[in-house]
Amino acid sequence: MLKNVAVAVTHGVNAFELGVVCEVFGMDRSDQGLPVYDFAVVAAEPPPIRVNPGFTLDATHRLDRLAEADLVAVPAGSEYAVRDFPADLLAALRAAVERGARVLSVCSGAFLLGAAGLLDGRRCTTHWRHTDDLALRYPRALIEPDVLYVDADPVITSAGTAAGIDACLHLVRQEQGSKVANAIARRMVVPPHRDGGQAQYIEHPLPPVQDDDAIGGSLTWMREHLDEEITVERLAARAHMAPRTFARRFQQETGTTPYQWMLGQRLLLAQHLLEDSDLTVDAIAARAGFGNAAAVRHHFLRRLGTTPQAYRRTFRGPRVPAAG
Repeated sequence: MLKNVAVAVTHGVNAFELGVVCEVFGMDRSDQGLPVYDFAVVAAEPPPIRVNPGFTLDATHRLDRLAEADLVAVPAGSEYAVRDFPADLLAALRAAVERGARVLSVCSGAFLLGAAGLLDGRRCTTHWRHTDDLALRYPRALIEPDVLYVDADPVITSAGTAAGIDACLHLVRQEQGSKVANAIARRMVVPPHRDGGQAQYIEHPLPPVQDDDAIGGSLTWMREHLDEEITVERLAARAHMAPRTFARRFQQETGTTPYQWMLGQRLLLAQHLLEDSDLTVDAIAARAGFGNAAAVRHHFLRRLGTTPQAYRRTFRGPRVPAAG
């Protein structure tokens, strides 16, 4: 269970990416019944730590604090693509993984994980501007340049800026369920879920969901009709477009395909129902648009690495009897 989180900072750490980790894991939201993490900012070099842009941070914790953490997070830094890192920090990161902790990098923090040898032979990502440099510096890393984040347990890497929020919320969802992750996202006023395989770069910013906008209106309609058979042809007809035009516009404006977006929404609905209802898996399959329990199990195993019943036991405990 995720309870103890430490973020390791070095000179040149970026303020925003550090703030991402602090916001997700460092805030006390116990007034909503949400978990409170034992959180620490760790100075991996002699403080005060120089923060980009232009201020300093006097972190009170030192590297020995990483030995307690269930998660060690590494934010981005302004010179991380070219600088060297303290040997004792690299050793502490390796030791964390060896004892079963997870590590998570935001943006160019991947270079620090690469220096520790934690990306060798492992799927990973970083900001699209840094992927070539990461590949050149760490040729054994298996870089996926176009995704938001990669969970190659126990190492999670994310792309630039907001993708770090996605990766952090993904980990919360994995460890503590969608209800907790969505509540944290709601407090942060950010989207509760973007799939890691979504493209980093899309041709247009994701628009607000507007009913009078063709794609925004389609997203709203899809959410309300997940239990129905939804095809590109049907969506295109509703939007008064040719199917190929609709599919292209959807990809441009969301960074993913209609099928993948809808599958993600169906999985989220299934997770909610497993956590908050006594419905059987067959009933959940019907309500979420999967058709049958076998299809739900297939997609849970493929996307979440677990079964619906195991997910329910983890996030509902003994309150719900085993069902279908």
